[in-house]
Amino acid sequence: MVDVLDIDNLSKRYGSIQAVDRLSLKVAQGSIYGILGPNGSGKTTTLGMVLDVVRPGSGTYTWFGQPISKETKHRVGALLETPNFYPYLTARKNLQIVADVKGSNYKSILQVLNLVGLEQRKHTTFKGFSLGMKQRLAIAAALLNNPEVLVLDEPTNGLDPEGIAEVRELILKIAAEGKTIILASHLLDEVEKVCTHVAVLQHGQLRAEGRVDTILSAKDQLIIGADSIPEVVEVLRKLPFVEAFQPERDTVHVTLHEGFGSKELNKAMFEAGVTLSRLTLHRKSLEAQFLEIIKSENR
Repeated sequence: MVDVLDIDNLSKRYGSIQAVDRLSLKVAQGSIYGILGPNGSGKTTTLGMVLDVVRPGSGTYTWFGQPISKETKHRVGALLETPNFYPYLTARKNLQIVADVKGSNYKSILQVLNLVGLEQRKHTTFKGFSLGMKQRLAIAAALLNNPEVLVLDEPTNGLDPEGIAEVRELILKIAAEGKTIILASHLLDEVEKVCTHVAVLQHGQLRAEGRVDTILSAKDQLIIGADSIPEVVEVLRKLPFVEAFQPERDTVHVTLHEGFGSKELNKAMFEAGVTLSRLTLHRKSLEAQFLEIIKSENR
């Protein structure tokens, strides 16, 4: 797939704080790319730099293989802050004002209102909207010029469960129409449910990057033990159904490919002449996986 965004060694410092530290990543066309990390990890600063709102300290980035320009900006829609509309104007009138600023055609207003599920509320004033509706209206505003890429910073922040579900469904609906979406969030559950790819940030540094089903894998692990851990490791290296393993003192933590379990592992060890003294199942949560990724400062 073609890369719509290519970030190369991007850095930004605010006084003594290194907000973003030599960040490099690529966002492929058609993906829903999550930038995941705790508050203060550099997510918003990164988005601000690639949207030409914050000046980078060093490093480069390109959109669609080109430096940022009026043309590339027109191909990217963004929602970086809390929705800011005129409270006593209707949804439609507020979008007309946004369209005037962007130079967009009014014909697209009803289209985006329909897309975000607010067509029936086009004559309702902004102050009468719930937080979820306000957020959906802001996304509609970002879509007015029919951009190829939609950038969202913490799109479900402050919403109740119903509002979160509405925004998640909307993101998937927009992506199904072929748009690339870049989504920054500190919510693990949000990224895991919506995104296809993820970059995990901590203190402005990239800790992990790849497909969500690989990076945020909550697969069960088997914990095995034997008299000779080196022998166990040697056998594990040769087993085709072993996805990964990690020796830890007198045990080894093993992840198997789909369709395999403790029965197959125990049999393979026995046939190799290794008798296991321990074989237990450890269910791993997504939260535990995320904490493992970010716990090491030196990774």
